[in-house]
Amino acid sequence: MRKILPILLITIMLVHVSSCEKDDICVDGDTPLLVIGFFDVVDTAEAKQVPTLRIINSDIATILDNESFNDRSDSPDSLSVPLRTSEVTTTYTFISDSSDDADTQEETGNIDTLTISYQIRENFVSRACGFVSNFDELTVTLTTGTENWIQDIQIVQPTVENSNNIHVKIFH
Repeated sequence: MRKILPILLITIMLVHVSSCEKDDICVDGDTPLLVIGFFDVVDTAEAKQVPTLRIINSDIATILDNESFNDRSDSPDSLSVPLRTSEVTTTYTFISDSSDDADTQEETGNIDTLTISYQIRENFVSRACGFVSNFDELTVTLTTGTENWIQDIQIVQPTVENSNNIHVKIFH
């Protein structure tokens, strides 16, 4: 019995150690952002900055703030925005020449609202990363008003699988 106990303990330890898995690290597991580029409406190949742009996610009524875009940016000619993965639309309010009224502290500037529609396709990346969402059949609708600063919208890539290239061009 004394000889069997050590052998049994060693066997149990070997089985336990061999059943352990290495820690997985997720490298490629981010849902891509929608990349929007701003261009001159006259010279459509020329990137054009938007003066003092503010973007508000209308679905959750918060000011957009991520690594590639800070609140009330000076003059971006492109930016990346997240799309909702729980719904098939995301709505953003784009405010050109944004500022706060000195007296009322209300938002001023030229306000345009875009609704982005898409189909969600989930892809399994790995055990560590799990699933990421990609977006297909991208469409963008501008709510028309009397003084839209956005003159035209062009879908460059209707599928959002990475954040490396411009997906949507906005002409102003």
